[in-house]
Amino acid sequence: MASNVQTSLNDAKFTIPDMEPQSTLEIETKEFDYSKRSQWLRAAVLGANDGLVSTASLMMGVGAVKEDIKVMILTGFAGLVAGACSMAIGEYVSVYSQLDIEVAQMKRGRQRGIEGGEIEVEEEGEKESLPNPLQAAAASALAFSVGAMVPLLAASFIREYKVRVGVVVGAVSLALMVFGWLGAVLGKAPAFRSVVRVLVGGLLAMAITYGLTKLIGSSGL
Repeated sequence: MASNVQTSLNDAKFTIPDMEPQSTLEIETKEFDYSKRSQWLRAAVLGANDGLVSTASLMMGVGAVKEDIKVMILTGFAGLVAGACSMAIGEYVSVYSQLDIEVAQMKRGRQRGIEGGEIEVEEEGEKESLPNPLQAAAASALAFSVGAMVPLLAASFIREYKVRVGVVVGAVSLALMVFGWLGAVLGKAPAFRSVVRVLVGGLLAMAITYGLTKLIGSSGL
């Protein structure tokens, strides 16, 4: 009787730890999913920041030599369309290359002699985790367009040149601070440093574009 009790106690000792790796695996899976979502959102914020800075710099550069509002708006619109298309095509090519690599890796895994039942389960999980080039391209173009709309909307309804430039700089500065803060939150970085870095970088890009264009325009080239 005592041996039976001892045997049951031993069995209980061996069955209890089996639940720990399962719970740990669930926690790791949740953390991994959160990490993937954070990276996706952070990439969207960076794309919007690119659209904001590049379009605003183009508008400021052309505005340095042409004070006409129509020219400034057309320049910003052209920058929005060209930048969104460039971002979408670049993201599509990049993600499609990644997709080709992962599909090739899946094929090599099947050729290693994995059993048939396990192959089906693994294939379903791997297909769900494969990147989508079209989705990535659309998201990249959309993020760039959202950022580029800020200086366009800021300059659209102001005829006075100096007031228009001031409003564009103010709107872009505010948007840069918001994007810097979002990037810091998603990347778990210090918010103040991120805001200052993004703000100074964006204003520097606009100032350099404005100064060089003004210099070349005034030289008569």
